[in-house]
Amino acid sequence: MRVPLPRFAVALVGLAMTVGSGWAQDTTRPHNVVLIVPDGLRAGIVRAETAPAMAALRDKGVNFRNSHSVFPTFTMPNASAMATGHSLGDTGVFSNTIYSGFPVPTANSSLTPFIENDPVLGDIDEHYMGDFLDEETVMKAARDAGYNTAAIGKVGPALIFDHTGRDGTKTVLLDDMTGTANGIRLAPWLLDALQSASLPTHTPARGDNGQAGTASVAGTKSANVLQQAWFADVLTRVVLPKFKADDKPFFVVFWSRDPDGTQHYQGDSLLRLVPGINGPTSMAAIRNVDNNVAQIRQALADLGLADSTNVITSADHGFSTISKESDTSPAAKMTIDGTPAGLLPGGFVALDLAKTLGLTLFDPDQKSAKVAEGQRTRFANGLIGNDPAKPDVVVAANGGSDLVYLPQGDKAMAGKVIDFLLSQDYVSGLFVDETLGTFPGTLPLSAINLRGTALTPMPAIVVNFKSFSTGCADAPLCTVEVADSTLQQGQGMHGSFSRGDTWNFQAAIGPDFKAGYVDAAPSSNADIGQTIAALMRLSPKSKGALIGRPLTEAMPNGAEPEHRAGSLVSAAARNGLVTVLNYQTANGVRYFDAAGFPGRTVGLSNGQP
Repeated sequence: MRVPLPRFAVALVGLAMTVGSGWAQDTTRPHNVVLIVPDGLRAGIVRAETAPAMAALRDKGVNFRNSHSVFPTFTMPNASAMATGHSLGDTGVFSNTIYSGFPVPTANSSLTPFIENDPVLGDIDEHYMGDFLDEETVMKAARDAGYNTAAIGKVGPALIFDHTGRDGTKTVLLDDMTGTANGIRLAPWLLDALQSASLPTHTPARGDNGQAGTASVAGTKSANVLQQAWFADVLTRVVLPKFKADDKPFFVVFWSRDPDGTQHYQGDSLLRLVPGINGPTSMAAIRNVDNNVAQIRQALADLGLADSTNVITSADHGFSTISKESDTSPAAKMTIDGTPAGLLPGGFVALDLAKTLGLTLFDPDQKSAKVAEGQRTRFANGLIGNDPAKPDVVVAANGGSDLVYLPQGDKAMAGKVIDFLLSQDYVSGLFVDETLGTFPGTLPLSAINLRGTALTPMPAIVVNFKSFSTGCADAPLCTVEVADSTLQQGQGMHGSFSRGDTWNFQAAIGPDFKAGYVDAAPSSNADIGQTIAALMRLSPKSKGALIGRPLTEAMPNGAEPEHRAGSLVSAAARNGLVTVLNYQTANGVRYFDAAGFPGRTVGLSNGQP
């Protein structure tokens, strides 16, 4: 049965839809799309022996070998890019932890909420008139056009794809909170189908995989097998059969927590940089998500959907091993409970700035309590000033990069903060809101697409941390980065501007993609959102101008766009440091390879001809 034309009138206009570069779709029913996000999967780690299902998908379909995470290289920013096709200056999702500008009720009234959380996203949406992204997601456009839609997997990024449709009847949403009081409710048909399939109606816990460890107790030695098996079973045994029976085009997102969660918490390398995230536990996590990919593709084949479904895989970011070493940080010289002597504690940027500025540090995640000597803030964030209700400086700690906000807009304070950060050996590159002025040694936020139409507060300074290689043949596969995190040296992190973090795995296969094609042009997660919209013949409403491009060169008859490499180099600071940004351009879109101070960022050239 063909879907009645009126429900797809917006999506199916005219006899053909041309999306540039010579590629054209016909007006028959759009093919389905399944987007699989292997969270934190590095491009170079995917080989036949490590991830056979994904290696085969890449080699038989399209290999986006010049792929890019958007910066900051964290989960929620990249989820927003995939969901909308826009860069962060438009979506306002500047990191996993942001300065919200108001106390978020479901985040313990914090001003620096961690937004991988369904109720927190709901609070922020409510504060910003029901849609804090202020850009329509591709999934919402799809369901409005009559498509079936589902987002399944990791809490936070799954919901962001249709965060305004939270009643369970519009988009199927299953994540870590499913079956709890805080989860998005399940539609009656889905509850009945889960019970008929003898599947739990709540998400299994991570078990041992959720053990982060401490500085004296190693973290997990297990992949996230049980939880992800449930997500994969629900998709393949319940959701896909239902969508096939409905006989409507569908858009599904499967967001795998592995290898990300396991790489963060792995206990193979406590306080040691080697093997870091290349130990057996991380490898098991990669094989775990690879098994999920194989199961999903087999289910599509068994249901007779393989020939009508495009499967896209795109990791949100790459990954690195954590370093907590610094010779310059005041915090590394402090005695902090739970921190090994001489290493950086979680929250070192907040501790360092408070000490340097001579101001009081308050903990936004502990009801703005004053932080006593010998203590750090709970989640590494900080409010700095004399009054936590009106802080002079806010630090949103995230890992491989931090956000610094100046709520009072104090230009003199900006200069003091920048001068201090330029003196620290753990910093590699600074990006500053140009309305505060021009500061030698830094580049403007607009250079990295962080100025746009966003509703959420824009950071004043983005701090990129130093990265280096442990000496393997392929530096992005053994990158180490200083990380402002409560995790330990030797565990895993991302978020930096190294090529180890910006180089994510991307591939695609299906009826609308070429076979055996290696795409040399740059691609990004914002392009993934635009590509899905093009494949499904959707035109999501757009307010901002920071958008990706449809990857039409990967489609039949599509031509590869001309692309060039370039660099931006800041003026030199008094100590000689310059922030360098390496980028590429294609079809007017800019892609960021690496940035920082030369010699302190993996994959960064010095920007000279």
